[in-house]
Amino acid sequence: MTEKQTTTSAAFWATLKRDLLIAFKKKNDIVNPFMFFIIVVSLFPIGISPESDRLTEIAAGVIWISVLLASMLSMDNLYRSDFEDGSLEQLLLSPHPLFFLVLAKNISHWLVSGLPVVLVAPLLAYMLALPEEAYGTLILSLLLGTPIMSLLGSIAVALTVGLGSRGLILAVITLPMSVPILIFGTLAVQSTLNSQSPAGYLSLMLVMLSVSVSLAPLASAAALKISVN
Repeated sequence: MTEKQTTTSAAFWATLKRDLLIAFKKKNDIVNPFMFFIIVVSLFPIGISPESDRLTEIAAGVIWISVLLASMLSMDNLYRSDFEDGSLEQLLLSPHPLFFLVLAKNISHWLVSGLPVVLVAPLLAYMLALPEEAYGTLILSLLLGTPIMSLLGSIAVALTVGLGSRGLILAVITLPMSVPILIFGTLAVQSTLNSQSPAGYLSLMLVMLSVSVSLAPLASAAALKISVN
């Protein structure tokens, strides 16, 4: 490994560690999306029907819609504090490839806001009477889908980071890009419930994740340069 690769790797891990430390100091950034996800899922049985047969039919869709909304709630935190304290400009001036630094921030964001949602999803699926045989597919689809949401949302946040009020704009940009993930994730779980293989939908999500990891940090880096300069 060359010296440049070594320093870039060190910068990547330093950025990841820094963002995780900041997130754990700001407990609200972790707790708010997590609690919002739980509350939204919990309200569906009250608003629709407490009957288990009815809940089983809508369980996958309810969980995925709630995941998408919780992701939208946490997305604004991705670059906001860095922009406000000036560290985002230092990030752009770094001699290291911006791709890896942005990717580190995206990974940190997913670990803080996406992974807790994935971990609690089986408990909420049980509450919605989702059959046990679908739990594995649900968790796998969420592990593939939630990072894609973070990566795609990063582009929208980067484009709007300099705007004062950006909640509605973020939703308008992010929601259309996230709909295919929601559809494939829901269909994967439904396929398992119908005794069919979910491999096709999960493979599509894996391809989407690969493309997102390859291209989304590049797009976010370009968007940050446009927004900050």
